[in-house]
Amino acid sequence: MNKTFAVIRREYVERVRTRAFLISTLLLPVFMVAMAVLPALLMRGGDHTSRVAVVDASGAGLGQPVMTALETATFGGGAQVRPRYELTLFTTDTEHLDQVRSGLIAKAGFARDTQPDGWNGVLVLDADTLASGKLHYYGDDVSSPNGMGRLQREISKALAGVRLAHAGVDQSLVAKAMAPADVDTAKVTDGKLTGQSGKASFVLAYAMGFILYIAILSYGSRTLTSVIEEKNSRIMEVLTSSLTPFQMLMGKVLGVGLAGLTQMAIWVGTALVLGSQGPHLAGAFGIGAAAGNSAIPSMPPSLLAVFLLYFTLGFLIYGSLYAAIGAMCNTIQEAQQYAVFVTMSIVVGFMSMFGLINNPSGMLGTTMSFIPFFAPFTMPVRWSMTAVPLTQLALSLGLMVLGLLACVWLAGRIYRTGILMYGKKPSWGELWRWIRA
Repeated sequence: MNKTFAVIRREYVERVRTRAFLISTLLLPVFMVAMAVLPALLMRGGDHTSRVAVVDASGAGLGQPVMTALETATFGGGAQVRPRYELTLFTTDTEHLDQVRSGLIAKAGFARDTQPDGWNGVLVLDADTLASGKLHYYGDDVSSPNGMGRLQREISKALAGVRLAHAGVDQSLVAKAMAPADVDTAKVTDGKLTGQSGKASFVLAYAMGFILYIAILSYGSRTLTSVIEEKNSRIMEVLTSSLTPFQMLMGKVLGVGLAGLTQMAIWVGTALVLGSQGPHLAGAFGIGAAAGNSAIPSMPPSLLAVFLLYFTLGFLIYGSLYAAIGAMCNTIQEAQQYAVFVTMSIVVGFMSMFGLINNPSGMLGTTMSFIPFFAPFTMPVRWSMTAVPLTQLALSLGLMVLGLLACVWLAGRIYRTGILMYGKKPSWGELWRWIRA
């Protein structure tokens, strides 16, 4: 056992001392802070009041209701609330529409310091707008999907109001009927509020899945590469004189896994701090506390425990398989031909997370949670999005432990023979004989 610990210590120290480990460990927390504050900072700088000319050639007085609807659009909050549009109405008829429109477009699309009285956009309502809903907008912000979507929603609301008014519906009733719904979501688990919103649960679940995907691929590949390098440098022949192949395999997988777990702990710890201190961080950068609350959601302790547990088991499964592939190959190129099967399993597990969006407790999510190769990705996502019965969690963990033992046994069989085989790539028949020996 002491020899196994010596291998674990060597593999762990060798990796955490590398410059790549230190840089990647520090870069992700920096990236988290940037993702927490940059969107709010960019949105704060990007919002501004747009000067829009509304050309009403509908002949039905459509311009004024549209202006009324657009004037209710604002941005910012509290004392800093500002109108989203500065509107001017130009009423004309169909005969002079082209002339008015061309004149206004000629003053649109200029930088504010170049032509302060220019227009950001020209909105044209013609005789068919009320009946068909067809209208035209010419502006310097048409490439913004959010801005155009917002403009379309406001105008659609105004058109619906005018149509209902023409049908004899009272205007005050129209205003009440057209009021938008404001849905505030909160997650409930086992009859208790968790304090998380639906958006926070979604962001948390998929961020964890992505980190797990990157970590297993990255550290699994390092395990494979390390075995091949030691095999080609003949270090394996020296180690086999004092260690059994199983001790070497487990020492390498556990050592690399602990290095990955250390990095995960630092990253998750940073996320926890950012999640709990979001409002203070937002205040330090001069953005609203609400933005800080929504940037990085807090992680419940139970979810953290499930995530780290499945990360450990998942890495040991895939790490042992990568080590076995490294042992039976002589070059990185040869190993890639076998590693693609393991990598495809990781990719399928990662992609299956996206199938859980609408129904995390459905047949797909439940089944994938019981398959040891896919459970590290699907179970933490399910745990963060819905209430998972403890019996399912226990069964999933039990099957993962059985799967881990099977993979370690299989990898150990291949490893004990493969590390001393040089030359040609083994065939599938030879691999089967190694396993049966």
